[in-house]
Amino acid sequence: KGKCPEDGWDESTIELFLHELAIMDSNNFLGNCGVGEREGRVVSGLVARRHYRLIHGIGRSGDISAVQPKAAGSSLLNKLTNSVVLDVIKLAGVRTVTSCFVVPMATGMSLTLCFLTLRHKRPKAKYIIWPRIDQKSCFKSMITAGFEPVVIENVLEGDELRTDLKAVEAKIRALGAENILCVHSTTSCFAPRVPDRLEELAVICANYDIPHIVNNAYGVQSSKCMHLIQQGARVGRIDAFVQSLDKNFMVPVGGAIIAGFNESFIQEISKMYPGRASASPSLDVLITLLSLGASGYKKLLKERKEMFSYLSSELKKLADNHNERLLDTPHNPISLAMSLKNLDETNDAAVTQLGSMLFTRQVSGARVVPCGSVQTVNNYTFKGFMSHANDYPCAYLNAASAIGIKKQDVDVFLKRLDKCLKTFRKEAKQEKSINEISDANAATEQLEN
Repeated sequence: KGKCPEDGWDESTIELFLHELAIMDSNNFLGNCGVGEREGRVVSGLVARRHYRLIHGIGRSGDISAVQPKAAGSSLLNKLTNSVVLDVIKLAGVRTVTSCFVVPMATGMSLTLCFLTLRHKRPKAKYIIWPRIDQKSCFKSMITAGFEPVVIENVLEGDELRTDLKAVEAKIRALGAENILCVHSTTSCFAPRVPDRLEELAVICANYDIPHIVNNAYGVQSSKCMHLIQQGARVGRIDAFVQSLDKNFMVPVGGAIIAGFNESFIQEISKMYPGRASASPSLDVLITLLSLGASGYKKLLKERKEMFSYLSSELKKLADNHNERLLDTPHNPISLAMSLKNLDETNDAAVTQLGSMLFTRQVSGARVVPCGSVQTVNNYTFKGFMSHANDYPCAYLNAASAIGIKKQDVDVFLKRLDKCLKTFRKEAKQEKSINEISDANAATEQLEN
Protein backbone atom coordinates (compact mmCIF):
# COMPACT_ATOMS: atom_id res chain seq x y z
CA LYS A 1 0.00 0.00 0.00
CA GLY A 2 3.03 2.29 0.21
CA LYS A 3 2.08 3.40 3.73
CA CYS A 4 3.92 3.36 7.03
CA PRO A 5 2.96 0.10 8.81
CA GLU A 6 0.82 0.70 11.89
CA ASP A 7 3.11 -1.46 14.05
CA GLY A 8 6.88 -1.40 13.71
CA TRP A 9 8.85 -4.31 12.24
CA ASP A 10 11.63 -6.08 14.12
CA GLU A 11 15.22 -5.64 12.93
CA SER A 12 15.57 -9.08 11.32
CA THR A 13 12.45 -8.49 9.18
CA ILE A 14 13.78 -5.09 8.06
CA GLU A 15 17.17 -6.61 7.18
CA LEU A 16 15.51 -9.41 5.21
CA PHE A 17 13.48 -6.81 3.31
CA LEU A 18 16.59 -4.74 2.50
CA HIS A 19 18.51 -7.82 1.31
CA GLU A 20 15.59 -8.68 -0.99
CA LEU A 21 15.74 -5.17 -2.44
CA ALA A 22 19.53 -5.38 -2.84
CA ILE A 23 19.45 -8.59 -4.93
CA MET A 24 17.33 -6.72 -7.50
CA ASP A 25 20.31 -4.42 -8.27
CA SER A 26 22.57 -5.53 -11.14
CA ASN A 27 25.79 -5.17 -9.12
CA ASN A 28 24.56 -8.04 -6.93
CA PHE A 29 23.60 -10.42 -9.82
CA LEU A 30 25.75 -13.57 -9.71
CA GLY A 31 26.56 -13.55 -13.44
CA ASN A 32 26.75 -9.77 -13.87
CA CYS A 33 29.24 -8.46 -16.43
CA GLY A 34 29.71 -4.71 -16.03
CA VAL A 35 31.56 -2.71 -18.67
CA GLY A 36 30.33 0.79 -17.83
CA GLU A 37 31.90 3.54 -15.72
CA ARG A 38 29.38 3.12 -12.88
CA GLU A 39 28.76 -0.50 -12.06
CA GLY A 40 28.26 -0.40 -8.29
CA ARG A 41 31.70 -1.79 -7.56
CA VAL A 42 32.75 -1.40 -3.93
CA VAL A 43 36.21 -2.48 -2.84
CA SER A 44 35.53 -2.52 0.93
CA GLY A 45 33.27 -5.21 2.34
CA LEU A 46 32.62 -2.99 5.37
CA VAL A 47 31.31 -0.19 3.12
CA ALA A 48 29.16 -2.68 1.15
CA ARG A 49 27.63 -4.05 4.35
CA ARG A 50 27.07 -0.54 5.74
CA HIS A 51 24.89 0.23 2.70
CA TYR A 52 23.24 -3.25 2.54
CA ARG A 53 24.89 -3.55 -0.92
CA LEU A 54 22.50 -0.91 -2.26
CA ILE A 55 25.29 0.89 -4.10
CA HIS A 56 23.69 2.51 -7.17
CA GLY A 57 22.03 5.40 -5.34
CA ILE A 58 18.71 6.83 -6.49
CA GLY A 59 17.43 8.49 -9.64
CA ARG A 60 19.05 9.01 -13.04
CA SER A 61 21.20 11.80 -14.42
CA GLY A 62 18.15 13.90 -15.34
CA ASP A 63 15.75 13.21 -12.47
CA ILE A 64 16.31 12.20 -8.83
CA SER A 65 12.91 10.45 -8.77
CA ALA A 66 13.35 8.45 -11.99
CA VAL A 67 13.65 4.64 -12.04
CA GLN A 68 17.13 3.26 -12.81
CA PRO A 69 16.78 0.00 -14.87
CA LYS A 70 19.96 -1.63 -13.55
CA ALA A 71 19.07 -0.72 -9.97
CA ALA A 72 15.50 -1.97 -9.58
CA GLY A 73 15.92 -2.54 -5.83
CA SER A 74 17.35 0.92 -5.14
CA SER A 75 14.62 2.49 -7.31
CA LEU A 76 11.95 0.60 -5.39
CA LEU A 77 13.56 1.71 -2.11
CA ASN A 78 13.34 5.33 -3.30
CA LYS A 79 9.68 5.07 -4.37
CA LEU A 80 8.69 3.31 -1.14
CA THR A 81 10.54 5.82 1.05
CA ASN A 82 8.82 8.79 -0.61
CA SER A 83 5.45 7.08 -0.27
CA VAL A 84 5.95 6.17 3.42
CA VAL A 85 7.23 9.67 4.25
CA LEU A 86 4.19 11.21 2.52
CA ASP A 87 1.95 9.03 4.71
CA VAL A 88 3.79 10.19 7.86
CA ILE A 89 3.49 13.89 6.87
CA LYS A 90 -0.27 13.34 6.54
CA LEU A 91 -0.57 11.66 9.94
CA ALA A 92 1.52 14.51 11.45
CA GLY A 93 -1.14 17.02 10.37
CA VAL A 94 -0.78 18.14 6.73
CA ARG A 95 -3.57 15.94 5.39
CA THR A 96 -3.94 17.47 1.91
CA VAL A 97 -0.24 17.20 0.92
CA THR A 98 -0.10 15.46 -2.48
CA SER A 99 3.58 14.85 -3.15
CA CYS A 100 7.02 14.74 -1.54
CA PHE A 101 10.48 13.35 -2.08
CA VAL A 102 13.55 12.75 0.07
CA VAL A 103 16.58 14.68 -1.13
CA PRO A 104 20.14 13.90 0.06
CA MET A 105 20.86 17.47 1.17
CA ALA A 106 20.12 19.20 4.45
CA THR A 107 17.42 21.89 4.74
CA GLY A 108 19.43 24.91 3.50
CA MET A 109 20.49 23.37 0.18
CA SER A 110 17.01 21.89 -0.29
CA LEU A 111 15.54 25.39 0.00
CA THR A 112 18.10 26.56 -2.58
CA LEU A 113 16.84 23.84 -4.95
CA CYS A 114 13.27 25.16 -4.53
CA PHE A 115 14.37 28.75 -5.31
CA LEU A 116 16.32 27.63 -8.39
CA THR A 117 13.24 25.81 -9.69
CA LEU A 118 11.14 28.96 -9.26
CA ARG A 119 13.74 30.95 -11.24
CA HIS A 120 12.52 29.30 -14.47
CA LYS A 121 8.93 30.26 -13.70
CA ARG A 122 9.75 33.87 -12.77
CA PRO A 123 12.80 34.91 -14.85
CA LYS A 124 12.45 38.62 -13.99
CA ALA A 125 12.39 38.07 -10.23
CA LYS A 126 15.45 38.96 -8.14
CA TYR A 127 14.08 39.43 -4.59
CA ILE A 128 12.93 37.03 -1.88
CA ILE A 129 10.76 38.43 0.92
CA TRP A 130 12.06 36.95 4.17
CA PRO A 131 10.64 37.64 7.64
CA ARG A 132 13.80 37.72 9.73
CA ILE A 133 14.97 34.61 11.57
CA ASP A 134 18.55 34.57 12.83
CA GLN A 135 19.70 31.25 11.43
CA LYS A 136 22.46 31.27 8.85
CA SER A 137 21.57 28.34 6.57
CA CYS A 138 18.10 29.61 5.57
CA PHE A 139 19.58 33.06 4.85
CA LYS A 140 22.47 31.61 2.84
CA SER A 141 20.07 29.37 0.88
CA MET A 142 18.73 32.53 -0.83
CA ILE A 143 22.20 34.00 -1.47
CA THR A 144 23.50 30.69 -2.89
CA ALA A 145 20.55 30.57 -5.31
CA GLY A 146 21.57 34.04 -6.54
CA PHE A 147 18.71 36.10 -5.10
CA GLU A 148 18.59 39.20 -2.94
CA PRO A 149 16.94 38.64 0.44
CA VAL A 150 14.60 41.42 1.54
CA VAL A 151 14.69 41.25 5.34
CA ILE A 152 11.41 42.04 7.08
CA GLU A 153 12.00 42.88 10.74
CA ASN A 154 9.68 41.21 13.25
CA VAL A 155 7.29 43.10 15.53
CA LEU A 156 7.39 42.70 19.32
CA GLU A 157 4.05 41.64 20.81
CA GLY A 158 4.48 41.10 24.54
CA ASP A 159 7.57 38.88 24.70
CA GLU A 160 6.97 37.36 21.27
CA LEU A 161 8.52 38.35 17.95
CA ARG A 162 5.88 38.01 15.22
CA THR A 163 5.53 38.54 11.47
CA ASP A 164 5.06 42.15 10.38
CA LEU A 165 2.35 41.56 7.76
CA LYS A 166 1.96 45.25 6.91
CA ALA A 167 5.68 45.53 6.17
CA VAL A 168 5.54 42.40 3.96
CA GLU A 169 2.66 43.79 1.90
CA ALA A 170 4.21 47.26 1.69
CA LYS A 171 7.48 45.77 0.41
CA ILE A 172 5.63 43.70 -2.24
CA ARG A 173 3.90 46.86 -3.51
CA ALA A 174 7.16 48.84 -3.47
CA LEU A 175 9.21 46.23 -5.36
CA GLY A 176 6.45 44.99 -7.67
CA ALA A 177 5.06 41.45 -7.44
CA GLU A 178 6.67 40.38 -10.75
CA ASN A 179 10.14 41.19 -9.31
CA ILE A 180 9.67 38.95 -6.27
CA LEU A 181 10.60 35.27 -6.59
CA CYS A 182 8.69 34.20 -3.48
CA VAL A 183 7.94 34.77 0.17
CA HIS A 184 10.23 32.58 2.31
CA SER A 185 8.55 31.97 5.68
CA THR A 186 9.45 29.89 8.75
CA THR A 187 7.54 27.65 11.18
CA SER A 188 9.97 26.06 13.66
CA CYS A 189 12.24 28.62 15.34
CA PHE A 190 13.95 29.60 18.59
CA ALA A 191 11.82 31.50 21.12
CA PRO A 192 11.02 34.36 21.60
CA ARG A 193 10.50 34.33 17.84
CA VAL A 194 7.38 32.33 17.02
CA PRO A 195 6.20 30.67 13.78
CA ASP A 196 5.31 33.11 11.02
CA ARG A 197 1.67 34.05 10.47
CA LEU A 198 1.43 31.44 7.74
CA GLU A 199 -2.27 31.75 6.98
CA GLU A 200 -2.09 35.51 6.46
CA LEU A 201 1.14 35.22 4.42
CA ALA A 202 -0.47 32.51 2.26
CA VAL A 203 -3.43 34.81 1.56
CA ILE A 204 -1.08 37.69 0.62
CA CYS A 205 0.83 35.35 -1.74
CA ALA A 206 -2.42 34.20 -3.36
CA ASN A 207 -3.65 37.80 -3.77
CA TYR A 208 -0.41 38.98 -5.42
CA ASP A 209 0.25 35.70 -7.30
CA ILE A 210 3.62 35.22 -5.58
CA PRO A 211 5.02 31.73 -4.75
CA HIS A 212 5.39 30.80 -1.08
CA ILE A 213 8.15 28.50 0.24
CA VAL A 214 8.03 27.43 3.90
CA ASN A 215 11.10 26.48 5.94
CA ASN A 216 9.56 23.80 8.21
CA ALA A 217 13.00 22.65 9.45
CA TYR A 218 11.93 20.73 12.58
CA GLY A 219 8.19 21.39 12.34
CA VAL A 220 6.97 17.86 11.50
CA GLN A 221 7.22 16.98 15.20
CA SER A 222 4.85 19.83 16.12
CA SER A 223 1.12 19.52 15.45
CA LYS A 224 0.87 23.33 15.66
CA CYS A 225 3.47 23.91 12.91
CA MET A 226 1.84 21.29 10.70
CA HIS A 227 -1.60 22.80 11.32
CA LEU A 228 -0.29 26.21 10.20
CA ILE A 229 0.92 24.69 6.91
CA GLN A 230 -2.38 22.86 6.38
CA GLN A 231 -4.39 26.02 7.06
CA GLY A 232 -2.09 28.17 4.91
CA ALA A 233 -2.62 25.84 1.94
CA ARG A 234 -6.39 25.80 2.57
CA VAL A 235 -6.94 29.58 2.68
CA GLY A 236 -4.10 30.81 0.45
CA ARG A 237 -0.93 29.68 -1.29
CA ILE A 238 1.94 27.43 -0.19
CA ASP A 239 4.02 26.01 -3.05
CA ALA A 240 6.45 23.85 -1.08
CA PHE A 241 7.53 23.20 2.49
CA VAL A 242 10.93 21.78 3.43
CA GLN A 243 11.83 19.79 6.54
CA SER A 244 14.97 18.13 7.90
CA LEU A 245 15.24 14.36 8.28
CA ASP A 246 17.61 14.37 11.25
CA LYS A 247 15.60 16.77 13.44
CA ASN A 248 12.20 15.16 12.79
CA PHE A 249 13.07 11.46 12.43
CA MET A 250 16.25 11.07 14.48
CA VAL A 251 18.54 9.90 11.66
CA PRO A 252 22.05 11.17 10.73
CA VAL A 253 22.33 14.65 9.22
CA GLY A 254 22.28 14.81 5.42
CA GLY A 255 18.71 14.60 4.17
CA ALA A 256 15.52 16.63 3.86
CA ILE A 257 11.96 16.25 2.57
CA ILE A 258 10.56 18.63 -0.02
CA ALA A 259 6.76 18.44 0.00
CA GLY A 260 3.85 20.33 -1.50
CA PHE A 261 0.25 20.46 -2.66
CA ASN A 262 0.85 20.57 -6.42
CA GLU A 263 2.35 17.31 -7.65
CA SER A 264 3.66 18.74 -10.92
CA PHE A 265 5.61 21.51 -9.12
CA ILE A 266 7.22 19.02 -6.69
CA GLN A 267 8.22 16.89 -9.72
CA GLU A 268 9.77 19.99 -11.30
CA ILE A 269 11.92 20.47 -8.19
CA SER A 270 13.05 16.82 -8.27
CA LYS A 271 13.99 17.18 -11.96
CA MET A 272 16.05 20.28 -11.13
CA TYR A 273 18.44 18.14 -9.00
CA PRO A 274 21.44 17.43 -11.26
CA GLY A 275 22.45 13.79 -11.53
CA ARG A 276 21.63 10.76 -9.43
CA ALA A 277 21.97 10.92 -5.66
CA SER A 278 23.00 9.05 -2.53
CA ALA A 279 20.42 6.60 -1.23
CA SER A 280 21.73 6.83 2.37
CA PRO A 281 19.18 9.39 3.69
CA SER A 282 16.30 7.45 2.07
CA LEU A 283 17.60 4.19 3.50
CA ASP A 284 18.02 5.68 7.00
CA VAL A 285 14.53 7.17 7.18
CA LEU A 286 12.86 4.07 5.71
CA ILE A 287 14.58 1.78 8.25
CA THR A 288 13.58 4.19 11.06
CA LEU A 289 9.92 4.45 10.04
CA LEU A 290 9.61 0.68 9.47
CA SER A 291 11.03 0.03 12.94
CA LEU A 292 8.78 2.64 14.62
CA GLY A 293 5.60 2.11 12.64
CA ALA A 294 2.92 4.79 12.56
CA SER A 295 1.95 4.03 16.16
CA GLY A 296 5.57 4.35 17.36
CA TYR A 297 6.03 7.71 15.64
CA LYS A 298 2.72 9.04 17.02
CA LYS A 299 3.84 7.93 20.49
CA LEU A 300 7.08 9.93 20.12
CA LEU A 301 5.08 13.01 19.05
CA LYS A 302 2.82 12.66 22.11
CA GLU A 303 5.81 12.23 24.47
CA ARG A 304 7.51 15.32 22.98
CA LYS A 305 4.41 17.42 23.65
CA GLU A 306 4.22 16.16 27.25
CA MET A 307 7.92 16.93 27.78
CA PHE A 308 7.36 20.47 26.45
CA SER A 309 4.77 21.08 29.18
CA TYR A 310 7.09 19.60 31.81
CA LEU A 311 10.11 21.63 30.65
CA SER A 312 7.99 24.78 30.57
CA SER A 313 6.66 24.40 34.14
CA GLU A 314 10.02 23.38 35.64
CA LEU A 315 11.98 26.12 33.83
CA LYS A 316 9.45 28.68 35.09
CA LYS A 317 10.05 27.53 38.69
CA LEU A 318 13.81 27.78 38.24
CA ALA A 319 13.51 31.24 36.67
CA ASP A 320 11.38 32.47 39.60
CA ASN A 321 13.97 31.15 42.08
CA HIS A 322 16.68 33.23 40.39
CA ASN A 323 14.57 36.39 40.05
CA GLU A 324 14.26 35.82 36.29
CA ARG A 325 11.21 34.88 34.26
CA LEU A 326 10.16 32.41 31.61
CA LEU A 327 9.31 34.56 28.60
CA ASP A 328 5.67 34.32 27.57
CA THR A 329 5.77 32.76 24.08
CA PRO A 330 2.53 30.72 23.74
CA HIS A 331 2.76 30.58 19.92
CA ASN A 332 6.07 28.68 19.98
CA PRO A 333 5.34 24.94 20.48
CA ILE A 334 8.94 23.64 20.67
CA SER A 335 11.34 26.28 22.03
CA LEU A 336 11.32 28.19 25.35
CA ALA A 337 13.29 31.21 26.54
CA MET A 338 14.26 32.33 30.06
CA SER A 339 15.42 35.90 30.71
CA LEU A 340 19.00 36.54 31.91
CA LYS A 341 18.42 40.17 32.88
CA ASN A 342 20.16 40.03 36.27
CA LEU A 343 23.14 38.18 34.81
CA ASP A 344 23.44 40.70 31.98
CA GLU A 345 23.34 43.66 34.40
CA THR A 346 26.00 42.07 36.63
CA ASN A 347 28.64 41.61 33.96
CA ASP A 348 28.76 42.10 30.18
CA ALA A 349 30.56 38.79 29.64
CA ALA A 350 28.45 36.81 32.12
CA VAL A 351 25.81 35.74 29.58
CA THR A 352 28.27 34.18 27.14
CA GLN A 353 30.21 32.73 30.07
CA LEU A 354 27.03 30.92 31.17
CA GLY A 355 26.82 29.33 27.72
CA SER A 356 30.38 28.00 27.93
CA MET A 357 29.80 26.79 31.51
CA LEU A 358 26.77 24.76 30.38
CA PHE A 359 28.67 23.34 27.42
CA THR A 360 31.62 22.22 29.57
CA ARG A 361 29.06 20.55 31.86
CA GLN A 362 27.82 18.52 28.88
CA VAL A 363 24.62 20.49 28.30
CA SER A 364 24.22 20.67 24.52
CA GLY A 365 21.63 22.59 22.54
CA ALA A 366 20.95 25.33 25.09
CA ARG A 367 21.65 28.75 23.53
CA VAL A 368 22.48 31.90 25.43
CA VAL A 369 21.67 35.12 23.60
CA PRO A 370 23.34 38.34 24.80
CA CYS A 371 21.99 41.79 23.93
CA GLY A 372 23.37 43.77 21.01
CA SER A 373 25.66 41.31 19.27
CA VAL A 374 26.36 42.23 15.64
CA GLN A 375 27.17 39.71 12.90
CA THR A 376 27.75 39.99 9.16
CA VAL A 377 26.52 37.14 6.96
CA ASN A 378 27.35 37.36 3.24
CA ASN A 379 27.81 41.16 3.44
CA TYR A 380 24.48 41.63 5.30
CA THR A 381 24.87 43.03 8.81
CA PHE A 382 22.43 41.86 11.48
CA LYS A 383 22.18 43.88 14.67
CA GLY A 384 21.17 41.84 17.73
CA PHE A 385 22.06 38.64 15.84
CA MET A 386 20.58 35.42 17.28
CA SER A 387 17.73 37.35 18.95
CA HIS A 388 15.80 37.84 15.64
CA ALA A 389 15.48 41.58 16.35
CA ASN A 390 17.67 44.69 16.42
CA ASP A 391 16.96 45.50 20.07
CA TYR A 392 15.33 42.69 22.02
CA PRO A 393 14.62 43.95 25.59
CA CYS A 394 16.76 41.38 27.46
CA ALA A 395 19.38 38.67 27.21
CA TYR A 396 17.97 35.16 27.46
CA LEU A 397 18.62 31.43 27.36
CA ASN A 398 16.90 28.97 24.98
CA ALA A 399 15.95 25.36 25.60
CA ALA A 400 13.83 23.15 23.34
CA SER A 401 11.65 20.11 23.78
CA ALA A 402 12.41 18.22 20.57
CA ILE A 403 11.41 14.71 19.53
CA GLY A 404 13.21 12.01 21.51
CA ILE A 405 13.84 14.17 24.60
CA LYS A 406 13.47 12.32 27.92
CA LYS A 407 12.47 13.48 31.42
CA GLN A 408 16.03 12.68 32.55
CA ASP A 409 17.41 15.16 29.96
CA VAL A 410 15.16 17.92 31.34
CA ASP A 411 15.97 17.14 34.98
CA VAL A 412 19.75 17.02 34.44
CA PHE A 413 19.66 20.25 32.38
CA LEU A 414 17.71 22.12 35.08
CA LYS A 415 19.99 20.85 37.85
CA ARG A 416 23.14 21.97 35.99
CA LEU A 417 21.62 25.31 34.98
CA ASP A 418 20.59 25.96 38.59
CA LYS A 419 24.12 25.20 39.80
CA CYS A 420 25.68 27.56 37.21
CA LEU A 421 23.30 30.42 38.12
CA LYS A 422 24.02 29.91 41.84
CA THR A 423 27.76 30.18 41.08
CA PHE A 424 27.16 33.56 39.40
CA ARG A 425 25.05 34.80 42.33
CA LYS A 426 27.72 33.74 44.81
CA GLU A 427 30.44 35.52 42.80
CA ALA A 428 28.25 38.64 42.50
CA LYS A 429 27.72 38.67 46.31
CA GLN A 430 31.45 38.31 46.94
CA GLU A 431 32.22 41.11 44.50
CA LYS A 432 29.59 43.33 46.17
CA SER A 433 31.13 42.64 49.62
CA ILE A 434 34.61 43.46 48.33
CA ASN A 435 33.32 46.70 46.77
CA GLU A 436 31.53 47.66 50.05
CA ILE A 437 34.72 47.02 52.06
CA SER A 438 36.76 49.06 49.57
CA ASP A 439 34.21 51.92 49.76
CA ALA A 440 34.27 51.81 53.58
CA ASN A 441 38.08 51.86 53.67
CA ALA A 442 38.15 54.77 51.25
CA ALA A 443 35.61 56.69 53.39
CA THR A 444 37.63 56.04 56.59
CA GLU A 445 40.81 57.16 54.90
CA GLN A 446 39.11 60.37 53.74
CA LEU A 447 37.83 61.13 57.26
CA GLU A 448 41.31 60.56 58.73
CA ASN A 449 42.81 62.90 56.17
